[in-house]
Amino acid sequence: MKTLTVMLFTLASLVLVGCSSQPDYRKAEGSGYGYQETKISDTQYRVSFKARGSDKTKAMDYALLRAAEVTLENGYDWFVVTHRETLIDRERVSPESSIGYTSSHDMVTRCGLISCTTTHYPRDTYSAGIHIGGRESSDIESIVEIKLGKGTRPDTDYSFNALEVKENLSPKN
Repeated sequence: MKTLTVMLFTLASLVLVGCSSQPDYRKAEGSGYGYQETKISDTQYRVSFKARGSDKTKAMDYALLRAAEVTLENGYDWFVVTHRETLIDRERVSPESSIGYTSSHDMVTRCGLISCTTTHYPRDTYSAGIHIGGRESSDIESIVEIKLGKGTRPDTDYSFNALEVKENLSPKN
């Protein structure tokens, strides 16, 4: 009986390891996890990478990796990121810290036996924060829109050499 229990435990462990060893970087299929791209024009694409976890940097890296692959597959040398967005559990998060101020009013209506009076109370809200990531079970999706190019790469912080990105961000075995 003890041997059967050990064998079942070992088998269950192997099944779990097999399921969890599925590669992170892959084409999105049934669950939607992985990369996908949409052609917008001959030289413009929207590329996204969706993952489960809390590492939004990895999701952005894999979106950029797929952008580099799309660039090279289409015979181009470089790409410029024209728009980027990161969603955690379908909510947009800013890539940097944020500081905010909002002003609103609360309206309170009080009614007596004969009449009602409405009073407005101002409410000011100050906020500051930085997003440090989602929960371990969060859905993280990084979306980039890119423009492809050949020849001399523009000298901006948003332009990338596709071959260098592919070499630097490809998963290491």
